[in-house]
Amino acid sequence: MKIRNFIFGFAFLAAMQTGCAAEEGIRVKGNVSNTGDTLLAFTADKQNNPLTVLVKDGKFEFDIKLQKVDFIYCVSPTVMRGHEGTRIAFVGIPGENATLTGDANAFEISGSDFYQDYNVLNKAMKAVENKQQALVKRCTDMIKSGVPEDSIARIFQKENQPIIQEMETTVGNFIRTHSNSEAAAVAVTFMPPQKMRETVALLSDKVKNGRIKPFYQQVIDSYEAQQKLESNAGQLQAEGREAPDFTLTDINGRPLALSSLRGKYVVLDFWGSWCGWCIKGFPEMKEYYNKYRGKFEILGIDCNDPEQKWRDAVKQHNLPWLHVYNPRQSKVLADYGIQGFPTKIIIGPDGKIVKTIVGEDPQFYTLLDQLFGGQ
Repeated sequence: MKIRNFIFGFAFLAAMQTGCAAEEGIRVKGNVSNTGDTLLAFTADKQNNPLTVLVKDGKFEFDIKLQKVDFIYCVSPTVMRGHEGTRIAFVGIPGENATLTGDANAFEISGSDFYQDYNVLNKAMKAVENKQQALVKRCTDMIKSGVPEDSIARIFQKENQPIIQEMETTVGNFIRTHSNSEAAAVAVTFMPPQKMRETVALLSDKVKNGRIKPFYQQVIDSYEAQQKLESNAGQLQAEGREAPDFTLTDINGRPLALSSLRGKYVVLDFWGSWCGWCIKGFPEMKEYYNKYRGKFEILGIDCNDPEQKWRDAVKQHNLPWLHVYNPRQSKVLADYGIQGFPTKIIIGPDGKIVKTIVGEDPQFYTLLDQLFGGQ
């Protein structure tokens, strides 16, 4: 997102390569309870074009094309609409057969030699995954009940750490005892990201450089690329850095330049109507905007919304501050290293960054009190 020309070129090249890649089918059979009468099957890159699979008494069968080793997802139609339902995921190997049996929440997988070993890994991980899913559900319930985000984050970090450690131990043990199995190459991707590259060294040379290599290498490369983006974001958002100027169209259709606000404190609020935490924070933002009216300005920068949806959201939530629309071709997100929403960047009267706060964090309001409470 921050190096658009490179990404466009890379995506174009990837598309050309994909067009030339031969697809090979994998046959999937199932005798699985708690699946309903219909499943949608797809790979990550074909989520918008799923295969409809009919299920009768838990039994189903389908062929799906793969260009590479990839995850296959089988879900209820309700899941695609954002609701609860069956969720089955497993690694698909082009040209092989896989058979799923048992319960949708605790299935076993068999078939080729790969799937015999993969099933051992899958079972070893399931108990750990159940613990993590239970923690995620509990935190989600706390969000719905109005528990502050920072409190939830502390709970999650504290309780998730031993789960991550257990997962690392479980997966590490599997790799050490199955170093000559292709399933161990898949297991690399379940390690903590910062340890994946060193874990590859545990694989036999045959497996390390075999057909699973592009699968685990893509995950490693993606993590390392994200690390670079986050490091770059820290530099772009550093306190004391000159805030990059920009001009975007405001809610009245007129150009508004950040530099036109020089001489006063400005809060850049990167948000979107689709962002639940952004919306949840508006009442307190309005309270503080009124509390210190005239001492600072908020410039809302809408991101990843259709223009009309942005206008409707500003009106619906009755947001009294300045607003500009940030089109997808804009460089503003890249210039400020935005990695998550909401992000609030406080800029001083001299045009330099005072503080960057990611998420709906009470620290933002504490800082406003410190800046303006004694004035």
